[in-house]
Amino acid sequence: MKNHPISRRQFIERTAAIAGGVILTPLAAAQTTRKTAADQVPLGKTGLKVSRLSIGCGTSSGRVQKDLGVEGFNRLVRYAYDQGVTTIDIAQSYQTHSMLKDAIKGLPREKIFIQTKMGGVPADPMAEIDNYRKIYGVDYIDSLLVHCTIAPNWEEERKRTMDAMQEAKEKKIILVHGVSCHSLPALKRSVELDWVDVHLVRVNPQGVAMDTPRTDTWNAPSDESHVPAVMEQIKLMRQKGRGIIGMKIIGEGRFTKPEDREKSIRFAMQCGLLDCVTIGFKSTAEIDEAIQRINAALAEVA
Repeated sequence: MKNHPISRRQFIERTAAIAGGVILTPLAAAQTTRKTAADQVPLGKTGLKVSRLSIGCGTSSGRVQKDLGVEGFNRLVRYAYDQGVTTIDIAQSYQTHSMLKDAIKGLPREKIFIQTKMGGVPADPMAEIDNYRKIYGVDYIDSLLVHCTIAPNWEEERKRTMDAMQEAKEKKIILVHGVSCHSLPALKRSVELDWVDVHLVRVNPQGVAMDTPRTDTWNAPSDESHVPAVMEQIKLMRQKGRGIIGMKIIGEGRFTKPEDREKSIRFAMQCGLLDCVTIGFKSTAEIDEAIQRINAALAEVA
């Protein structure tokens, strides 16, 4: 029988197959390192990882997601999980707060990152934290935030809550703590506080529902001029190694035009300052669109 010589490349590939190894072509190697919405990425210097895209459960205080009904909400959360979106953003004040337990039932706890938030100043914050764990059906909470700070001295108002969160972190009931801000003065103060591990920041290039110098309103008028001030604070967060999660990427649902969603997602993915973005979805089609836009935006800077 005549022997057919094989090329050096064929020899390497066959040898690798026999040894149980894998040899990647340059194209395949590039594909394995391509960034995606489903990547597990470091959350600042907290030592934790989150999926680059997070599913938000609080559009219009969670009404949008609650209106899906139990089955619809469960299906949405599980569809996101199947696409690699394993980070969930929720809060005590959202109408979906009591719905999460059923939605994540049966999913591997170690593969889910749950971020929730505590508003106001409860009389017994530790009891509230224990109640959250019971409501969600979990032993611990990955990230717990002081919710919706507005005043420039918010840490004085929320001291009891912050002390309880620190105690809970020491007991490993929660893994990290942080804050969500709704004014520029509150945001600036959050950057100054070493207590903050994670920031949840309102950010989009259109300036819709962004943190502004005003502290007398929940949502000041949209103004792109506010964007640089917020981005400057985000840069300072990054310098301090904080975990940074962007919210209001779709302008709290106001970006109904595809070009607005494209502009905002590209900005979030290409600014190089956000670890993760959370978006409130109401359909699997919206999840698919966000993933596609995020992947495309990341590919442009690969």
